Amino acid sequence: MKPTISILATGETEKEEALAKRLSCPLSRSPAISSDFCLEYAQGRLQLRQCTAGAPGPVYVDFSQGKAAHRRRQGEGRRSPLARAVGMKPGFTPRVLDATAGFGSDAFVLATLGCEVRMVEQSPVVHALLQDGLYRAGETDELRDIVSRMSLVHGNAIEILSSMDESSCPDSIYLDPMYPHKGKNALAKKEMYTLQQLLGPDQQGGQLLDAARRRAIKRVAVKRPARAPFLADLTPDFQVRAPKTRYDIYLPTRRE
Repeated sequence: MKPTISILATGETEKEEALAKRLSCPLSRSPAISSDFCLEYAQGRLQLRQCTAGAPGPVYVDFSQGKAAHRRRQGEGRRSPLARAVGMKPGFTPRVLDATAGFGSDAFVLATLGCEVRMVEQSPVVHALLQDGLYRAGETDELRDIVSRMSLVHGNAIEILSSMDESSCPDSIYLDPMYPHKGKNALAKKEMYTLQQLLGPDQQGGQLLDAARRRAIKRVAVKRPARAPFLADLTPDFQVRAPKTRYDIYLPTRRE
């Protein structure tokens, strides 16, 4: 069953009404205990809360603090596994399409390294959260140049890729499809936990990989947990490995 979502009215009347209309969600004047999720403007940002007992705290996109800031400041370089996975090398900075944008964390790292990154997000709720995070980051001197290299599109990535003309094909396409995390660490990663509850399991990974291979100029990079099976049981052409993660690299197929 599709989860229910409401917009909590907290005083940002015009923004809340516009968001409710855009997402076709009800606007509530009290905590939406009858909804599975609640979107609200708080502390100058848009955030998503799960409305069930014992749920983790709200999630939101913030490129200036937390993990995103840590990854930027510690200097993930052009030889990092992520950078190598999308084909970055001396003298070449790929144009990347992130077909499963989520909260944009990996796209932000790639943009920090100089990549032009086009992000595609199908979920209207996740798209709204990411759009809000990009807007706030673009208002800061520290991050304005980085997020200027990030663009966001709302839609089905398979359809977008299938309709893409040859001139707009990216060098690399990046996929990080939803994977069911298990064990004690699942709740600690509240962004992943919330996304899993909101979006459910990935059901189009094989189709997306096929569409991506038909449009990537140089490669498709699929992020997976280190011991996870191959996406759609398709053996990659090669891999880039990290301690807890691996990137399965697929070469393009014939583009129509």
